[in-house]
Amino acid sequence: MKLLNIISSPRGDKSRTISVANEFLKALKAKHPGLEIQNLDLFKTKLPEVLGSAVDAKYAKLRGEEVNDEVQKSWDEIIKYSNEFISADIYLVSAPMWNFSISYNLKQYIDIIMQAGVLFSFTATGVVGLAKNKKMICVTSRGNNYSKGSGMEQFDFQESYLRAIFGFAGITDIRFIHAQPMDYDPEITKVSLSASMEDAKKLASAI
Repeated sequence: MKLLNIISSPRGDKSRTISVANEFLKALKAKHPGLEIQNLDLFKTKLPEVLGSAVDAKYAKLRGEEVNDEVQKSWDEIIKYSNEFISADIYLVSAPMWNFSISYNLKQYIDIIMQAGVLFSFTATGVVGLAKNKKMICVTSRGNNYSKGSGMEQFDFQESYLRAIFGFAGITDIRFIHAQPMDYDPEITKVSLSASMEDAKKLASAI
C-alpha cells in the first residue's frame, strides 16, 4: 500500500496540523509495516507554473494534436504530478485553514494534478473520476470552531471544497480530522489537539 503524504503547512515541527497527521502516520505504519510513504511538502517543492505553454499543451492533448518540444516539456512538468498522485492508494492531506479555505500552494497543486485523462475523463454520459477505490484523510487545524451548530459553519469552505474537488476525481472515501478551535484559550487548544490526535490513531486503526 502506497500513501502520498501531502503537506501544506509551512510551520514544520511547530505545525499543529502536521503533529496530528504524524500521529495518524505512526499508527498506520504500526498496523501496516510494509506501508510505503511518499512525502510531498508543498512549501519545500517548487511546483510548476501553469503557464501559457502548459495550457496550450493541455488543450492540444485534448484535441489529439501534436505539440512541439518546448510545449511538451511544460506539459511533462505538470503531468508528472498527476501521475504521481494517481499511483497512490491512500492520501494524507495536512491542510491548515487559511481564510476559511486552503493554502495557496495546495490550491496550486490541485490545479496542477486535476488533468483530464489522468484524474478524470470526459465520456458521452458525463465526467467520470479515475481515482476510484482510493482513500483520503484530511487533517485540518482551525483557529475557530466551524463544526455544525457553532454558528461559524457557513464560513467553512475548506471541507466542502476538498470533498468536491477530490470527489470529482472519483475519491468518495474522504475522512476529516478537524483540530478546532486552536486560537481560543491555551487550555482549550491543548484539549482539542489531544482529542484530534486520539481521533487520528483510531482512524488509522480502522484502515
